[in-house]
Amino acid sequence: MRRETRARRKAEAGTGIARLWGRRAAERRQRRTAVTSRRRTTPPLRLTRRGRVVLVVAAALLSLGGFWLGTRTAGHAAVHVMVPAHAGLSWVEVHEGDTLWAIADALSRGEDPAALVEEIKRLNGLPDSLIRPGTRLFIPKDDATALR
Repeated sequence: MRRETRARRKAEAGTGIARLWGRRAAERRQRRTAVTSRRRTTPPLRLTRRGRVVLVVAAALLSLGGFWLGTRTAGHAAVHVMVPAHAGLSWVEVHEGDTLWAIADALSRGEDPAALVEEIKRLNGLPDSLIRPGTRLFIPKDDATALR
């Protein structure tokens, strides 16, 4: 009887492990199917036509705003180039509301300021008559006495 009991216990113990592993495997299978079924039930993200339009308009406005800010800051960047040829020349600092023509008119002593405007543009390397406040404009030596 002892032999039969031992054999039965061994057999039950072996089937108990098998049952345990079988249960764990079944649980794993259930978890996997639950995860895959969750994946399948959630539809992929899709934008409607209105959503796409809103997204494109928002991106365009953001990029235009960035470009606008970039142009605003580039205008405020101060570049001071000192040319050795300007050593000894008098200069005028541009204030708010000053124009190149008004400065040349004040320096020309009643004569036509067009020649003086061209000379100031040449001396300062200006491509046009646009000047910014805070800029130093070098003026020809013979016209420097008009400032005093």
